[in-house]
Amino acid sequence: MMYVRFPLSLRNVEDLLHERGIDVSHEAVRYWWHRFGPLFASEIKKRRVAGMKSSRWRWHLDEMFVKIYGERHYLWRAVDHEGEVLESFVTKTRDKKAALKFLKKAMRKHGRPEVIVTDQLRSYGAALKQIGASDRQETGLWLNNRAENSHLPFRRRERAMLRFRRTRSLQKFAAIHASIYNLFNSERSLSSRHIFKRNRTVALAEWRGLGEA
Repeated sequence: MMYVRFPLSLRNVEDLLHERGIDVSHEAVRYWWHRFGPLFASEIKKRRVAGMKSSRWRWHLDEMFVKIYGERHYLWRAVDHEGEVLESFVTKTRDKKAALKFLKKAMRKHGRPEVIVTDQLRSYGAALKQIGASDRQETGLWLNNRAENSHLPFRRRERAMLRFRRTRSLQKFAAIHASIYNLFNSERSLSSRHIFKRNRTVALAEWRGLGEA
């Protein structure tokens, strides 16, 4: 949880655990992340998808570039109106074909939303037209701030990890990071301190329950 949730390196986590009397190497932390990260993320996503009723109302779609060994790749992300990260998808291009694959993957898992907010990238319009959803697209200045702001936590993690080395690693980490971010993201600025503390406690209890299962 510490490695994925916070902008820490493996050695940072090793040092923090050492301060708490837990003597492990950073390689052990790496093993835990590879072994248990996908399992926990999958279970979190399964529970949240089953419990979400309004994620089909409005989606915000955006793509961000991520470099792998100096080569530019694109991380497509779908976020709902509450900031919940619904889907992440890595491609080498951001053309119509890539946008279409991303949209089909997201809609296959979450259904078809009523409104799809995007930027001015023409690939979105072409892909939505092909699947018959062009009438649901909205574009405009500031409309897609929800998606753009959701990139910030991932950017902080990217810098701490000194970027990625393989497409597969990027796809894996993006998916796991999104699930854990969704679990602990309580929209602190939109709720009172009492409600925020309660939601944070519930999220931590759910995480601990995953570890005990």
